[in-house]
Amino acid sequence: MIAAHSDSPSVLRDGGPVDARSYASAILNILEDAAEERARLTSMQRAVLNILDDSAGEKTRLEAMQRAMLNILDDSAGEKAGQADTQRAALNILDDFAGEKTLLEATQKAILNILDDSAEERAGLADTQRAALNILDDFDLEKKKVGQVNVELRNEIAERERVEEALRHAKASAEGASKELEAFSYSVAHDLRAPLRSIDGFSQALLEDCADRLDADGSRYLKHIREAAQQMGGLIDDLLNLSRVTRADLRRERVDLSELARSAIERLRQLQPDRQVELVVHDGLVTRADPRLLDIVLTNLLGNAWKFTGKRPAARIEFTARTDERPPVYFVRDNGAGFDATYVDKLFGVFQRLHTAREFEGTGIGLATVRRIVSRHGGKVWAEGAVDQGATFYFTLEEAHA
Repeated sequence: MIAAHSDSPSVLRDGGPVDARSYASAILNILEDAAEERARLTSMQRAVLNILDDSAGEKTRLEAMQRAMLNILDDSAGEKAGQADTQRAALNILDDFAGEKTLLEATQKAILNILDDSAEERAGLADTQRAALNILDDFDLEKKKVGQVNVELRNEIAERERVEEALRHAKASAEGASKELEAFSYSVAHDLRAPLRSIDGFSQALLEDCADRLDADGSRYLKHIREAAQQMGGLIDDLLNLSRVTRADLRRERVDLSELARSAIERLRQLQPDRQVELVVHDGLVTRADPRLLDIVLTNLLGNAWKFTGKRPAARIEFTARTDERPPVYFVRDNGAGFDATYVDKLFGVFQRLHTAREFEGTGIGLATVRRIVSRHGGKVWAEGAVDQGATFYFTLEEAHA
């Protein structure tokens, strides 16, 4: 796995990435909360001091009241005449004393409440400090994990680069070997055509000019020579075509596959005008591709369908597509000889044939050419069929606007 770069380091926590900024933000929030807790605690301490100052004043006033009471009592002993006034004064002072005592008790309760709040604030501050320390510990642990992950990523990137370089080298080597092989095939095929034409031409000359000097066996042998030469000439032509479709530049343009199919079928009709075949070509099958190469594809597929329905009294060939799929799937279907599905993987190989030359003529290169062209268009080709139940050949092309 290769991670995307970012401006801030990331850590992995509980299976997912966490931004280090989140840790820093959380710590700053906790420190701000701690500062607020300290401020509230300081405020409480000032309030307690103020209350204690007030309590000290109350105590002083209470002591003054007690002294005044004692003085009054002393005066009361010597002045019996003013006893009533003295008693009233003493009662007033006692009332004031009771009020001051109540106020002092309230003050004490307030102090106790503030002290309780202060204890809670201290506990909260301790919890905040512990939370900050835990986050810092977690951050250090995650930082170590990030370091390990970065090391693994660097190793993975280095390994991937090494593999990609090896793949590029292997691809370049394969392409070079393929080009050399294609050039060799083209050269050999081209050089073989001239002597084959000579063999065929002189064999025909012997049959025409020396027929009266040849017995039946001699004439039959010369016919076999001509047939073999012509068959090999067709094989060489197919090899040259295969080489050309591989080497030729791919030129995409708007192509009406329906029209290409009709043209290919018309050429087949001209070769065998007496054949009765039901031909169905669906209209509007348009794509973007190389028209010359797609003509070769349809010529091969429709030509095979035409050939393998040759023994059917009611032959049927259809070219259509499943246009609701992406990319569209084009196919040629026939009700001809079909093939054994066990050997379907051999169909598109060079020189691979599932029928003998006596049953159906051919070189075994046509479907290999089809696969090569379809692959160059970024598509796929495959087949379905059964013996004596016909065959269907499918192909796709890389989707493009037509």
